[in-house]
Formats: sequence, structure tokens, C-alpha cells
Amino acid sequence: MKVMGIVNVTPDSFSDGGLFFDHEKAIERGLQLVSEGADVLDIGGESTRPGADAGPLEEELRRVIPVVEGLAGAAPVSIDTTKAEVARQAIEAGAKIVNDVTALRGDPEMVGVVAETGVELVLMHMLGTPRTMQDDPRYDDVVAEVAEFLAVQAGVAEAAGVERDKIWIDPGIGFGKTVEHNLLLLRSTSRFVEMKLPVLVGASRKRFIGELGGGAPEGRRLGGTIAACLAARERGAAMVRVHDVAPVVQAILVASAIEEVGE
Repeated sequence: MKVMGIVNVTPDSFSDGGLFFDHEKAIERGLQLVSEGADVLDIGGESTRPGADAGPLEEELRRVIPVVEGLAGAAPVSIDTTKAEVARQAIEAGAKIVNDVTALRGDPEMVGVVAETGVELVLMHMLGTPRTMQDDPRYDDVVAEVAEFLAVQAGVAEAAGVERDKIWIDPGIGFGKTVEHNLLLLRSTSRFVEMKLPVLVGASRKRFIGELGGGAPEGRRLGGTIAACLAARERGAAMVRVHDVAPVVQAILVASAIEEVGE
């Protein structure tokens, strides 16, 4: 399983907003994550924390493009954005993946940018928008509804010319879900794997871990993050998106060694 390291170039991300807001610090952070074993770097300049509003285009470009340029030679770079123009310029700067938390619903031009450039695409499920997603999220069957949504959006991407082998799906842990919803989605990772698209899981430091762990703040959710990552791995996830790369890589290596010993 691959590990995607998070580089947030934002002042207000839910977990590490402001820590790597400076371009040089963000690039340094990305290089550190690569040295710790990150296979991919996910660079974002727009916070998707609960309650967040979308930021202006020019500000997002100012935040992320120099960081993409500075890290594109170190590892494959994913641009975490909902804006087609940000995706386009990030791809020109060296990004190889577009990570769209709206799954192509946020900007009608996004799918064309991805299709034209031939980069990979991550489609994530989110109920509503970051501003509204945690306002009493409800589902009749969260696993079935998320799977159906992702199948439909993958079809939209393919119809627009995105090759199927370039599409990833992400059930959107923490994006319009209760604690129970998140647990059900993690336990059902294999259901998404059955869709024959690589599955990305992003549970790192999410609020549900804190709620299960006695109210632990963002910086003290590593144990729960590792548990979620290993649960996703055991059920076939192809990649996890995390803030703390080194301990997650170590956990994956140990889990793999336990499985393979004596073979």
C-alpha cells in the first residue's frame, strides 16, 4: 500500500493550518515526508475543514504553484483543489494527480483539464460542501450511497475522456459523515475495492478519531490514524493519505512482515 503525505499550504487547515504556510517551509516539509517514505505528496492551498469557505483563485494559485514546482522533482505530486485553473497550472508546474474533493461537481471545467492532460484523478465523496457537510449528515445506507455516487462520478470522468486506469476513488472519511458512518465506510473498504478502481483512504487525524479517543485533539490522534490506515490496508486500499508519514510507513512495514514471515 502506498502512502500519500499531506502538505497543507493554508492558514486554516483543520489539523496543521499555518504550520507550512510559507513556501520554503512547505517545500522543506514535503522533502521531509519523502525522506520518511511518502510515495506521493498531496499539496493543497484551500482548506476543506468543516465550516470552511472556498478561497479566491489567485490566492490559492499564489500558495500552491511555487510549492508544486519545488517538490515535483522529489516525488509524484497531487494537487488538492476544486478549481480547474488551479489544477491546470499545477499540472503545468509538474503535478501528476488531481485530488478533487467535489468529485468534479465543484468546477465544470475540471474534468476537461484532467482529460486533456492525461493526469490521474481522485474522486472523493462529500455530502454537501465543507461549510455544510457536518450539519446533521444522514444516509439510508451510507456504504451503498457512497459507492453509487463514486460509480456515477467515475462514469462522468470516463465519458469526458479520462481513462479508467487513471481514476482513484475515495469514500471521503470525515466529509459529511458521523462517527458511525466513518467506521462503516472503513470497515467496508473492500466494497469499494470491488469497484475495480484503486481506493484512497484519508482518515488522518480526523475528528471521529478524537471522539472515539476521549476528545483527543488533532495532534494526539496518531494511534487512531494508524489503526484506521491498517484497517483500510487489510481490506484492500491502495493508498492512505496522512500527515504523519514515518509512523504510518513503519506500521505498514511491520504489518506486512507479520503476514509474510515464514512464507
